Amino acid sequence: MRIPIYQVDAFTAEPYKGNPAAVCLLDKAADEAWMQSVAAEMNLSETAFIFPEGDGYRLRWFTPKSEVKLCGHATLATAHVLFTEKGVPRDKPINFHTLSGLLTARYADGLIELDFPASPVAPCEAPPGLVEALGVRPVFVGRGDEDYLVEVATEQEVRAAAPDFARLVKTPCRGVILTAPSRTGDYDFVSRFFAPAVGVNEDPVTGSAHCRLVPYWQSKLTKEAFTAYQASARGGFLKVAARGDRVSIRGHAVTVLAGELLA
Repeated sequence: MRIPIYQVDAFTAEPYKGNPAAVCLLDKAADEAWMQSVAAEMNLSETAFIFPEGDGYRLRWFTPKSEVKLCGHATLATAHVLFTEKGVPRDKPINFHTLSGLLTARYADGLIELDFPASPVAPCEAPPGLVEALGVRPVFVGRGDEDYLVEVATEQEVRAAAPDFARLVKTPCRGVILTAPSRTGDYDFVSRFFAPAVGVNEDPVTGSAHCRLVPYWQSKLTKEAFTAYQASARGGFLKVAARGDRVSIRGHAVTVLAGELLA
Protein backbone atom coordinates (compact mmCIF):
# COMPACT_ATOMS: atom_id res chain seq x y z
CA MET A 1 0.00 0.00 0.00
CA ARG A 2 1.49 3.31 -1.11
CA ILE A 3 -0.25 6.48 0.06
CA PRO A 4 0.93 9.95 -1.04
CA ILE A 5 1.95 12.26 1.80
CA TYR A 6 3.41 15.75 1.76
CA GLN A 7 4.94 18.07 4.31
CA VAL A 8 4.07 21.72 3.80
CA ASP A 9 5.15 24.85 5.64
CA ALA A 10 2.06 27.03 6.00
CA PHE A 11 1.74 30.78 6.53
CA THR A 12 5.15 31.40 4.99
CA ALA A 13 6.63 31.78 1.52
CA GLU A 14 10.00 30.46 2.74
CA PRO A 15 10.85 26.83 3.52
CA TYR A 16 11.45 25.90 7.17
CA LYS A 17 9.44 28.78 8.55
CA GLY A 18 5.75 29.13 9.36
CA ASN A 19 3.94 26.03 10.59
CA PRO A 20 4.65 22.57 9.15
CA ALA A 21 1.78 20.16 8.49
CA ALA A 22 1.58 16.76 6.87
CA VAL A 23 -1.08 16.15 4.22
CA CYS A 24 -2.11 12.56 3.50
CA LEU A 25 -4.12 11.92 0.31
CA LEU A 26 -6.53 8.99 0.60
CA ASP A 27 -8.87 7.36 -1.91
CA LYS A 28 -11.49 6.64 0.76
CA ALA A 29 -12.13 6.85 4.49
CA ALA A 30 -9.45 5.29 6.68
CA ASP A 31 -9.43 3.69 10.10
CA GLU A 32 -9.21 6.30 12.88
CA ALA A 33 -6.60 4.37 14.84
CA TRP A 34 -4.42 4.18 11.73
CA MET A 35 -4.74 7.93 11.12
CA GLN A 36 -3.82 8.63 14.73
CA SER A 37 -0.78 6.38 14.40
CA VAL A 38 0.32 8.20 11.25
CA ALA A 39 -0.08 11.56 12.99
CA ALA A 40 2.01 10.33 15.91
CA GLU A 41 4.63 9.04 13.47
CA MET A 42 4.79 12.36 11.62
CA ASN A 43 5.07 14.13 15.00
CA LEU A 44 3.93 17.51 13.66
CA SER A 45 1.35 19.72 15.32
CA GLU A 46 -1.19 18.53 12.72
CA THR A 47 -1.53 15.86 10.05
CA ALA A 48 -4.41 16.31 7.60
CA PHE A 49 -6.20 13.41 5.92
CA ILE A 50 -8.45 13.96 2.90
CA PHE A 51 -10.46 11.87 0.49
CA PRO A 52 -13.04 12.80 -2.18
CA GLU A 53 -16.59 13.34 -0.93
CA GLY A 54 -19.55 14.91 -2.73
CA ASP A 55 -18.60 18.26 -4.27
CA GLY A 56 -15.21 18.34 -2.57
CA TYR A 57 -13.25 16.48 0.07
CA ARG A 58 -13.69 15.10 3.55
CA LEU A 59 -10.94 16.66 5.69
CA ARG A 60 -9.84 15.55 9.16
CA TRP A 61 -6.99 16.75 11.35
CA PHE A 62 -4.98 14.86 13.97
CA THR A 63 -2.32 16.05 16.38
CA PRO A 64 0.17 13.43 17.62
CA LYS A 65 -2.28 12.88 20.49
CA SER A 66 -5.87 13.38 19.26
CA GLU A 67 -8.27 14.49 16.53
CA VAL A 68 -9.27 18.17 16.53
CA LYS A 69 -12.37 19.95 15.24
CA LEU A 70 -10.63 22.74 13.34
CA CYS A 71 -7.14 23.49 12.06
CA GLY A 72 -6.15 26.44 9.91
CA HIS A 73 -2.57 25.77 8.91
CA ALA A 74 -3.20 22.14 7.92
CA THR A 75 -6.20 23.27 5.84
CA LEU A 76 -3.99 25.84 4.12
CA ALA A 77 -1.39 23.13 3.56
CA THR A 78 -4.02 20.77 2.13
CA ALA A 79 -5.34 23.39 -0.28
CA HIS A 80 -1.77 24.17 -1.33
CA VAL A 81 -1.10 20.49 -2.12
CA LEU A 82 -4.31 20.19 -4.15
CA PHE A 83 -3.63 23.38 -6.09
CA THR A 84 0.10 22.96 -6.71
CA GLU A 85 0.81 19.23 -6.58
CA LYS A 86 -2.45 17.64 -7.76
CA GLY A 87 -3.50 20.10 -10.44
CA VAL A 88 -6.82 21.24 -8.96
CA PRO A 89 -7.91 24.34 -10.95
CA ARG A 90 -7.13 27.61 -9.22
CA ASP A 91 -10.12 29.50 -10.59
CA LYS A 92 -12.66 27.70 -8.38
CA PRO A 93 -12.91 27.21 -4.61
CA ILE A 94 -12.23 23.87 -2.95
CA ASN A 95 -14.92 22.60 -0.58
CA PHE A 96 -13.84 20.79 2.58
CA HIS A 97 -16.40 18.88 4.65
CA THR A 98 -15.20 18.85 8.27
CA LEU A 99 -16.22 18.51 11.91
CA SER A 100 -16.62 22.31 11.84
CA GLY A 101 -18.92 22.28 8.83
CA LEU A 102 -18.17 23.40 5.29
CA LEU A 103 -14.86 25.23 4.85
CA THR A 104 -13.58 26.62 1.57
CA ALA A 105 -10.20 27.53 0.13
CA ARG A 106 -9.53 29.63 -2.95
CA TYR A 107 -6.78 31.63 -4.60
CA ALA A 108 -7.02 35.38 -4.00
CA ASP A 109 -4.37 37.97 -4.91
CA GLY A 110 -1.61 35.37 -4.96
CA LEU A 111 -2.53 33.93 -1.56
CA ILE A 112 -4.66 31.00 -0.48
CA GLU A 113 -7.75 32.30 1.32
CA LEU A 114 -9.62 30.15 3.85
CA ASP A 115 -13.22 30.79 4.88
CA PHE A 116 -13.65 29.73 8.52
CA PRO A 117 -16.35 30.22 11.18
CA ALA A 118 -15.87 33.13 13.57
CA SER A 119 -15.79 32.28 17.28
CA PRO A 120 -16.35 35.38 19.44
CA VAL A 121 -14.69 35.47 22.85
CA ALA A 122 -16.74 36.15 25.98
CA PRO A 123 -15.06 37.56 29.11
CA CYS A 124 -14.70 35.09 31.96
CA GLU A 125 -12.80 34.41 35.14
CA ALA A 126 -9.44 32.78 34.59
CA PRO A 127 -9.59 29.12 35.62
CA PRO A 128 -7.40 28.12 38.59
CA GLY A 129 -3.71 28.06 37.68
CA LEU A 130 -3.98 29.54 34.18
CA VAL A 131 -2.42 32.92 34.87
CA GLU A 132 0.26 31.37 37.07
CA ALA A 133 1.11 28.82 34.38
CA LEU A 134 1.48 31.56 31.76
CA GLY A 135 3.47 33.80 34.09
CA VAL A 136 1.84 36.99 32.77
CA ARG A 137 -0.31 39.87 34.02
CA PRO A 138 -3.52 39.79 31.96
CA VAL A 139 -5.61 42.81 31.08
CA PHE A 140 -8.37 40.51 29.74
CA VAL A 141 -9.31 36.83 30.00
CA GLY A 142 -12.05 35.30 27.87
CA ARG A 143 -13.11 32.07 26.26
CA GLY A 144 -14.27 31.23 22.75
CA ASP A 145 -15.38 27.66 22.03
CA GLU A 146 -12.47 25.41 23.13
CA ASP A 147 -9.81 28.07 23.76
CA TYR A 148 -9.00 30.69 26.37
CA LEU A 149 -7.79 34.07 25.16
CA VAL A 150 -5.52 36.14 27.38
CA GLU A 151 -4.57 39.70 26.43
CA VAL A 152 -1.54 41.38 27.99
CA ALA A 153 -0.48 45.00 27.71
CA THR A 154 2.52 44.75 25.39
CA GLU A 155 3.93 42.72 22.53
CA GLN A 156 7.11 42.22 24.55
CA GLU A 157 5.13 40.36 27.22
CA VAL A 158 3.78 38.01 24.57
CA ARG A 159 7.22 37.35 23.14
CA ALA A 160 8.86 36.90 26.56
CA ALA A 161 6.26 34.54 28.02
CA ALA A 162 7.69 31.19 29.14
CA PRO A 163 4.72 29.03 30.18
CA ASP A 164 4.96 26.18 32.65
CA PHE A 165 3.47 23.50 30.41
CA ALA A 166 3.23 20.94 33.21
CA ARG A 167 0.79 23.34 34.90
CA LEU A 168 -0.84 24.66 31.74
CA VAL A 169 -1.85 21.17 30.58
CA LYS A 170 -4.22 21.01 33.56
CA THR A 171 -6.32 23.88 32.19
CA PRO A 172 -9.60 22.42 30.83
CA CYS A 173 -9.43 23.59 27.20
CA ARG A 174 -7.93 22.81 23.82
CA GLY A 175 -5.47 25.68 24.02
CA VAL A 176 -4.58 29.15 25.26
CA ILE A 177 -4.11 32.20 23.04
CA LEU A 178 -1.80 34.91 24.35
CA THR A 179 -2.12 38.22 22.51
CA ALA A 180 -1.34 41.95 22.58
CA PRO A 181 -1.61 44.93 20.23
CA SER A 182 1.42 45.69 18.10
CA ARG A 183 3.18 49.03 18.11
CA THR A 184 5.53 48.29 15.20
CA GLY A 185 3.28 49.29 12.30
CA ASP A 186 4.13 46.07 10.45
CA TYR A 187 1.11 44.23 11.86
CA ASP A 188 -1.93 44.98 14.00
CA PHE A 189 -1.60 42.39 16.73
CA VAL A 190 0.67 39.62 17.85
CA SER A 191 -0.16 36.25 19.39
CA ARG A 192 1.16 32.90 20.54
CA PHE A 193 -0.78 29.66 20.98
CA PHE A 194 -0.19 26.94 23.56
CA ALA A 195 -1.99 23.58 23.43
CA PRO A 196 -0.27 20.99 25.66
CA ALA A 197 -3.61 19.24 26.25
CA VAL A 198 -3.58 18.00 22.63
CA GLY A 199 0.15 17.28 22.56
CA VAL A 200 1.39 20.62 21.15
CA ASN A 201 3.14 22.79 23.72
CA GLU A 202 3.42 25.73 21.31
CA ASP A 203 1.97 25.80 17.82
CA PRO A 204 4.10 27.87 15.41
CA VAL A 205 1.22 29.54 13.47
CA THR A 206 -2.41 28.78 14.28
CA GLY A 207 -5.14 29.62 11.79
CA SER A 208 -7.98 28.43 14.01
CA ALA A 209 -6.88 30.71 16.87
CA HIS A 210 -7.57 33.64 14.56
CA CYS A 211 -11.23 32.63 14.45
CA ARG A 212 -11.25 34.07 17.99
CA LEU A 213 -8.59 36.75 17.55
CA VAL A 214 -10.28 38.46 14.60
CA PRO A 215 -13.64 39.20 16.28
CA TYR A 216 -11.80 40.11 19.48
CA TRP A 217 -9.53 42.69 17.85
CA GLN A 218 -12.32 43.86 15.55
CA SER A 219 -14.23 45.02 18.61
CA LYS A 220 -11.15 46.66 20.17
CA LEU A 221 -9.56 48.28 17.12
CA THR A 222 -12.86 49.03 15.26
CA LYS A 223 -11.62 47.70 11.93
CA GLU A 224 -12.30 44.55 9.93
CA ALA A 225 -9.04 43.64 8.16
CA PHE A 226 -5.74 42.93 9.89
CA THR A 227 -2.19 41.79 9.39
CA ALA A 228 -1.36 39.42 12.23
CA TYR A 229 1.93 37.97 13.40
CA GLN A 230 2.30 34.81 15.48
CA ALA A 231 5.50 35.22 17.47
CA SER A 232 6.66 31.63 17.84
CA ALA A 233 10.25 30.59 17.21
CA ARG A 234 9.41 29.94 13.53
CA GLY A 235 6.94 32.81 13.26
CA GLY A 236 4.36 33.52 10.60
CA PHE A 237 2.23 36.27 9.06
CA LEU A 238 -1.49 36.04 8.33
CA LYS A 239 -3.84 38.35 6.46
CA VAL A 240 -7.17 38.06 8.28
CA ALA A 241 -10.53 39.79 8.10
CA ALA A 242 -13.98 39.70 9.69
CA ARG A 243 -16.77 38.64 7.34
CA GLY A 244 -19.92 38.68 9.47
CA ASP A 245 -20.07 35.33 11.21
CA ARG A 246 -17.08 34.09 9.21
CA VAL A 247 -13.36 34.86 9.19
CA SER A 248 -11.13 35.16 6.14
CA ILE A 249 -7.59 33.85 6.66
CA ARG A 250 -4.98 34.29 3.92
CA GLY A 251 -1.44 33.00 3.67
CA HIS A 252 1.31 31.46 1.59
CA ALA A 253 2.51 27.86 1.78
CA VAL A 254 5.47 25.92 0.42
CA THR A 255 5.98 22.17 -0.05
CA VAL A 256 9.19 20.90 1.56
CA LEU A 257 8.74 17.11 1.32
CA ALA A 258 6.86 14.65 -0.89
CA GLY A 259 6.76 10.92 -0.34
CA GLU A 260 4.68 7.80 0.23
CA LEU A 261 3.47 5.90 3.25
CA LEU A 262 4.23 2.21 2.82
CA ALA A 263 2.09 0.87 5.66
